[in-house]
Amino acid sequence: MGTMTDTTTDPPHGASPWELDLWSHLTSHVEAERGLLEKYSAVAEQSESKAFSYLVNLLIEDEVRHHRMFTELAKSLKTEAEMRRENPIIPYMDFVHADRAAVLDATKQLLASEGQDARELKRLQRELRDVKDTTLWSLLVDLMQRDTQKHIAILRFVRKHAGRKSVL
Repeated sequence: MGTMTDTTTDPPHGASPWELDLWSHLTSHVEAERGLLEKYSAVAEQSESKAFSYLVNLLIEDEVRHHRMFTELAKSLKTEAEMRRENPIIPYMDFVHADRAAVLDATKQLLASEGQDARELKRLQRELRDVKDTTLWSLLVDLMQRDTQKHIAILRFVRKHAGRKSVL
């Protein structure tokens, strides 16, 4: 996490007021995420409930990813604001420069797979009806269903933007 302090302590040089405001928002969120991670970790370690600790550890996994994404957003903003010649850590939307047909074909295949996954999870959720109040299983399948919907949203975003002729 040492590289993160470079990002969060030095605002971008020559940034516009909008960029500075966004920088402040992103870096304050990085700090808030760090505090939340510490709180979740302490709760998971101290709880006598294995079920609660298990679920809190799932939350920690999400919070670690959120922390990384906010850090990457801040680093990318800094790269952009300082007009560096390097690529930002979050890449540009370069779909128009790629083999769009290949991207769209792969996206179509992945969407089909995610659709199949969604159907299987829905069937599994019905099978777990009898244990939904006595195990964590139904909750976990519900979370996987939500992840599948997130995956579908990501792939639809790609399909929409890769299908465009230009970025303008």
